[in-house]
Amino acid sequence: MPIEPAALDELDILVDLWVDLASEQRPHGTHVRRTENRTTMRERLARHVVDGSVLVDRTDGDIVGFVSFERTDSDVSVDAVRGLVSNLYVVPGYRGAGRGAALLAAAETALRERGADVVQLEVMADNARALSFYFDQGYAEHRYVLQKRVGVESHTKANDHD
Repeated sequence: MPIEPAALDELDILVDLWVDLASEQRPHGTHVRRTENRTTMRERLARHVVDGSVLVDRTDGDIVGFVSFERTDSDVSVDAVRGLVSNLYVVPGYRGAGRGAALLAAAETALRERGADVVQLEVMADNARALSFYFDQGYAEHRYVLQKRVGVESHTKANDHD
């Protein structure tokens, strides 16, 4: 399973895979709209491809997985340079054979070479399979993101016992 940089002429395939990734996240509560973001993701992935921050896994010449990543620079003083894995996807029929781990390891290596001290990523809170995968790769919880819908009736206040 050779991991290598993606090429610009593979952009349509990468966007299709990103749409598949976004589709799989819908049951886990993502708010990302898949088809409405094709153009935006095409532009974003193109920038990543140009700077070498999209890696792909191929089988018989076909892309069966990809990872995109970037080094992020903070506008405040920090004690660690952060790398961010923005997307990691393996086509369902190719999962469970170490491809995701190989893609993630390659992204971590590239980020380390670009000066990152830590690598972060986001995962949907109820995506148990993804959480288990990332924990197995040595990732740990670092920050919680909480959300609340506003403008609709929801749960009663904690102090309301009526």
